[in-house]
Amino acid sequence: RYLALGDSYTIGTAVREEQRWPYLLSQQLEAANTDPANPEIDLDIVAVNGWTTRDLINGIQARQQQLLPEYDLVSLLIGVNNQYQGLPLETYRTEFTELLQTAIRYAGGDTSRVFVVSIPDYAFTPFGGGRQDITDELVEFNAAGKDIAGQFNVPFLNITPISQQAEADPELVASDDLHPSGKQYGRWVNEVILERVLDIVTPN
Repeated sequence: RYLALGDSYTIGTAVREEQRWPYLLSQQLEAANTDPANPEIDLDIVAVNGWTTRDLINGIQARQQQLLPEYDLVSLLIGVNNQYQGLPLETYRTEFTELLQTAIRYAGGDTSRVFVVSIPDYAFTPFGGGRQDITDELVEFNAAGKDIAGQFNVPFLNITPISQQAEADPELVASDDLHPSGKQYGRWVNEVILERVLDIVTPN
């Protein structure tokens, strides 16, 4: 049972459902699963294009009746719209902390079953146009997210360097010239996320 919390990067704006990174991760986990009694991953996603941290907080509250009381795995990727809308970093820190605590609660209080994914750098897309101010601001947001994750002993998985390769490889960008493509999401999973999550779901 896997709960993915986020925004456009989690719901996979501009890509097909089967190209979303939580879906790709679920498929990889199913392929690695050796328990015949539990062959499938049940995936729930709470994410909408354009959501800020406050929107995600409200969205989770609105979906409470549809969500399970506890999940085996919970991910959190949020913050790009706070940056894009010029919202204060301190607001992000406060609301991100609340969201991480919510994620931990949905993991039954077990921080080892939660992971945070860094915010990709959209400055390296045609939409971002190589703007240094975007990169600089996202550095600050990601530093805040990493710091808060560390306070709760939650892994912070840094996919941002992959997103910054999109300028050199246009295939890493979706057709809207802004969001990651299925190819980029696949690299997130295969190069950064999967190994760490396998350690969570199949501990030694």
